[in-house]
Amino acid sequence: MNDSQSVNPEEATITELRRQLDRGEMTPEALVRSYLQRIDQLDPHLNSFITINRHAIEDARKLDQKLSGEPAGALHGIPVVLKDNIDTADGMPNTAGSLLLQDNFPAADAGLVQRLRQAGAIILGKTNLSEWANFRSTHSSSGWSAVGGQVNNPYDLSRNPCGSSAGTAVAVAANLAVAGVGTETNGSVICPAALNNLVGIKPTLGLISQHGIIPIAHSQDTAGPMARTVRDATILLEVMSGRDDFQTALVTDGLQGERLAIATNMMGYHPGLDAHFNQQLAVLTTAGASVTRCEVPNHKKWGKASYEVLLYEFRHDISSYLATTKSSYRTLTDLIHGNESLADRELAHFGQEIFIRADQKGPLTEEAYLHARAEAKRLAGPDGIDAALAACEADILIAPTTSPAWKTDLVMGDNFAGSASGAAAIAGYPHITVPMGFIAGLPVGLSFFASAGQEKLLLEAAFAYEQLTHHRRPPPAFP
Repeated sequence: MNDSQSVNPEEATITELRRQLDRGEMTPEALVRSYLQRIDQLDPHLNSFITINRHAIEDARKLDQKLSGEPAGALHGIPVVLKDNIDTADGMPNTAGSLLLQDNFPAADAGLVQRLRQAGAIILGKTNLSEWANFRSTHSSSGWSAVGGQVNNPYDLSRNPCGSSAGTAVAVAANLAVAGVGTETNGSVICPAALNNLVGIKPTLGLISQHGIIPIAHSQDTAGPMARTVRDATILLEVMSGRDDFQTALVTDGLQGERLAIATNMMGYHPGLDAHFNQQLAVLTTAGASVTRCEVPNHKKWGKASYEVLLYEFRHDISSYLATTKSSYRTLTDLIHGNESLADRELAHFGQEIFIRADQKGPLTEEAYLHARAEAKRLAGPDGIDAALAACEADILIAPTTSPAWKTDLVMGDNFAGSASGAAAIAGYPHITVPMGFIAGLPVGLSFFASAGQEKLLLEAAFAYEQLTHHRRPPPAFP
């Protein structure tokens, strides 16, 4: 095939592209060039990328040569994107969206990036995000960073994509990449996936290595796949975790006999959303699931303790990360002063009050931290999700993921109504969101979450629901 020939990758899945590559119907280079062309045409309206990998075409050519006579892995020649808080040792800076880290060129790949490369994935670029993964100000606009500007929702450019993995979600939703990797501390994979009509998987804490990711808090941080289908997200999950058994859960009768419980106190974000969610229950019961209603105990009571943990751990963890870099910034205090020195750009829209609060915390040996961490985990996990599942004799909790996208407002910040993401994020339990349809043309998601290590159970339900509904639609054309 002539690599100058155009390939149309719109809505193509990893499996479909893998088949075409194996048959020689296209090459990795042609596929990469087609995505680069779409990025050039569409991303000026979206701001989903911070950096394009200048080695992507060269990497594709090398992989093309390896295809000859060798069995190819599921990601061989597949272009993926990474949130710009994940280390890559290929000349792309890892910025967290901050001007302070524009010259942060990692010496080694993050652990998950090593696995992606070993599987043959091509790193197409680094995506824009809520600066510092949305842990700088309580008045921030999700998807804004000083380096990349404001990410726009492709379903309505005036609306917010949610964050902090905004750029990854938008790039994948707009077919600028096959799939991508986000990170989550509390909702940062799940919320942007839902608002951009994607599947997002927030895995059990520790399933994917945190090594080489700019942190917020080690007791909640995890990377997670974002894709247009459950299967594509599962393929990434397998590669990043080193597990090869998750795809066995992708069966069409995965809802048969499942005991689902609606987390009724994780609703009420929007009346149209609740009505649409209730309509979906017929799909679940027709597929053989039983559905009950249940309140999650201690809902929202875990928030204060979790926030205290994040403040303590961020001060500690960010210094540990900076120590691995050549940056002149070594502590959170340094970053605060750095933002002040660039206030006209860094602090133009909102401040850094979270940074300042975190910098006032002490070491991780303090009783206040240890108590808060134990309390947050207990309230969200054993006394929250686990207690609800036991009380309702259920296997999985379900809820609307979050409200439809709000108007982006750099003056007032996010108009965030609520989300189902908090309990699983704080407990460290798995959570999957799947496209659930549209409210006034805006995507919404259906959440499945359960106890630690229950990814396969969630994948069974999520895949079966997806196969019955096929709510995923590409964004409408925009200028």
